[in-house]
Amino acid sequence: MKTSLSLQLAIIPLILIIWAVYICSYVVEETDQVIITQFGKPIGEPVTEAGLYFKLPFIQEINRIEKRFLPWDGPEREMSTMDKEYIVIDTFARWRIVDPMQYFLKLKDEGSALKRLNSILGSETRKAVANHRLSDIVRTDKDRQPETPESLVKELGDKQLLKPIEIGRENVEQQIFENAKGKVSDFGIELLDIRIKRINYNESVRPSIYGRMISERNQVAELFRSEGAGEAARIRGSKEKELQEIQSKSYRTVEQIYGEADANASAIYAEAYNQNTETVEFYGFLKTLETYNDVLNSDISLFITTKNPLFKFFKSFDPSLKTEGNATSE
Repeated sequence: MKTSLSLQLAIIPLILIIWAVYICSYVVEETDQVIITQFGKPIGEPVTEAGLYFKLPFIQEINRIEKRFLPWDGPEREMSTMDKEYIVIDTFARWRIVDPMQYFLKLKDEGSALKRLNSILGSETRKAVANHRLSDIVRTDKDRQPETPESLVKELGDKQLLKPIEIGRENVEQQIFENAKGKVSDFGIELLDIRIKRINYNESVRPSIYGRMISERNQVAELFRSEGAGEAARIRGSKEKELQEIQSKSYRTVEQIYGEADANASAIYAEAYNQNTETVEFYGFLKTLETYNDVLNSDISLFITTKNPLFKFFKSFDPSLKTEGNATSE
C-alpha cells in the first residue's frame, strides 16, 4: 500500500508539469500565422514561422491567421455597361494575408475580410463595366475583329455587336485588379488575381436582347447576300464583255483568213491564166458548168439572147442555136 501511494504521489507532479507545458505552449503550423493578444491587445510581432512557441497562460490568447491563398467568390451583380446594356456579372478572385498585424487590427477575422473584399471588388467591377462597351467585356482578345467585312460594318453604323473590340475582357479584368490592389493592401491583404466568371443578360430584357441579336444577324446575312448578288452581276457582266471581245476577235480573224484565202486564190487564178491557155479554157468550162448547175436548178427565170456568153456551150452542142435571135430559158 505504501509503494502504491508513493507512486501516485510521484505521478501527480509529472501531470502538473505536463499540464503547465500544455497551457503555456502552442504550435504554429506551416499554413498558419499567429498573433498573441493580452487582454485583447496584440503583444509582440506576429509569429510566421512554423514551430513550438510559449506564452503566458490564461492572460494571453492565440489568434491564428491563414497563410495560404484564399478564395473570394463574389455575388452576382446587375450592372450597366457604357452602351446602356444591363448585364449580370459573377466574379471571383484569389487573395492572401501578407501583413497579419495590420489585417488583425483592421479586420480581425476572415468573415470581415470577405465583406470588405465584396465592397471593394464589387465597386471596382461596377466602375470598370460602366466605362466599357459590352463587346469589350464579353470578348477576351482585343485583336479579334468581327467576322463582318469592314464595308458592311460601316453600312451598319452604330450596331454595337459589330464594332471592333478596343479593349478586350482580359484588359478590363486587369484594370479592376490594378484599381483594387492598392485599396485592399491597406488591410494587409494582397490581391493575387480577379476574373469574370460569368456574364448574362438581365432576365427582364433577355428576350428583347436576343431578338435584336437575331435581327442584327439577319441584317448581316442580307448584306452578305446583297454583296454576293452584286459580285455575281459584276462577274456575269465581265463574262459577257470578255465573250463579246473573244467573238469579235474570232470574227476578225476568220474574215482575215477568208480575205487572205481569196487573195491567194486570185493570185493562183491569175498565175494559171498566164501560164497555159488550155488550162484557162478548161477552168472557164468548169466554172460555166457550175453556173449552169446553180442557175438551171433554181426557181429563177432568165430572159437572155443567144449571143450571151452563158450559152456558148449550148451553141457548140446544138447547131440550131447558132442562128441569131432571142432565146428563153427557164
